[in-house]
Amino acid sequence: MLPASKNNPHNLQASMTMLPATPLYKRAPREDEKGNPLTDFMMVIPKLRSRPQPLIQETISKIETVLDRYAREVVFVDLNLKLNVLWVIVRPQDGICWDLPMEINRAVPEALLVAQPAL
Repeated sequence: MLPASKNNPHNLQASMTMLPATPLYKRAPREDEKGNPLTDFMMVIPKLRSRPQPLIQETISKIETVLDRYAREVVFVDLNLKLNVLWVIVRPQDGICWDLPMEINRAVPEALLVAQPAL
């Protein structure tokens, strides 16, 4: 856990460790600390991995800025550069899986919400 600071006011846990043998679904929480189920969404950021490193870092910073505003709701975030996929797990709240992706899309217009087709 990182200490609270200007860049990490909510003591968000940062992980830069490589865990190739551990599937993401085993690392990601499915319930909060009280046993309540969590919800999630995924976004695709096309061609992110092929951008120059400074542009990748700028995109990550924009996403972090949005996520910081939702720090109470966000439980887990994984940005997979190999797949260009952002996976966010949040506490259930009316509209959170619509509002938060919209905010990310405003900051990073190429970020697209992955969703099932309407029936």
